[in-house]
Amino acid sequence: MKRIGLIGGMSWESTAVYYRLLNEAVRAAGGPLDSADILLHSLNFSDVVALQKAGRWDLAAAMLADSARRLERAGADCVLICTNTMHLVSAEVAGAVSIPLIDIIAETGARLRAAGARKPLLLATRYTMEHGFYADRLEQAAGFRPIVPQAADRETVHRVIFEELCAGRVLETSRRELMTIVERGVAMGADSVILGCTEIVLSLDPSALPVPGFDSTAIHAAAAARVAMEACDQLRERMVA
Repeated sequence: MKRIGLIGGMSWESTAVYYRLLNEAVRAAGGPLDSADILLHSLNFSDVVALQKAGRWDLAAAMLADSARRLERAGADCVLICTNTMHLVSAEVAGAVSIPLIDIIAETGARLRAAGARKPLLLATRYTMEHGFYADRLEQAAGFRPIVPQAADRETVHRVIFEELCAGRVLETSRRELMTIVERGVAMGADSVILGCTEIVLSLDPSALPVPGFDSTAIHAAAAARVAMEACDQLRERMVA
């Protein structure tokens, strides 16, 4: 089994979801006592948020690149940035190590393309919805661009993420607000929804939306589990041969 390196803590609420999903996938593929081989470097999210607010993406990139190098030195065979927003600096992180970086945008785009979705609504932090890196790279990976909510709705989504979900607060009133934003997106022509922040699934159930929902956290974790388990499958094949 390959060793998975997680750059986590952004926030730890969603990193905990990654840990659970990875172990559930390995147990399902192996047996009831099987678990994933994981290395986790959990960053202090408040430090990352301060750099985001200051627009110092260069310093944020350096911080995550250092984390990736630590994971590689510790024996990780691949690395994941356990957040959508910080994929803004994924090129710098990938360039800092010799092991593969499993990209959440590419994996999510591939899943949408396979499902036939072509006009997804993107729900994410304001940085992810407004910066342009996500839409550009989704178009490169999957051939289409997402739509985003109107400005007031973007502020609502961003507030719910940072003030509530990242702080461990899951409120029914906010869930209803998010559902209303989804409904407005569908009225704008959205044929699907990308839960493009790793915390949003704490509030919204992708299977309970009016159009197909795609949980980027689950998609990212599943991709990592496949990479980890491929080594086991290849070993079994050699043993049988």
